[in-house]
Amino acid sequence: MKELIELIAKSLVDKPEMVEVNEITNNTSVVLELKVAPDDMGKVIGKQGKIAKAIRTLAKAAATKEGVKVTVEISR
Repeated sequence: MKELIELIAKSLVDKPEMVEVNEITNNTSVVLELKVAPDDMGKVIGKQGKIAKAIRTLAKAAATKEGVKVTVEISR
């Protein structure tokens, strides 16, 4: 899942070297913290949050295959 989110984010932003995904694992859930450059926040979030919602949907689909819950947090 981490690699998937990182690949998607890097393809969206102008500064792919600034993309960082941290994975925090709890008992049955995973938190993926996506960090991008401040200038690229709008590209990752999208108009009315549509791109962010799509990224979260893909992460949840991948997590369902692995039997865990996932949350994607986007930050600078």
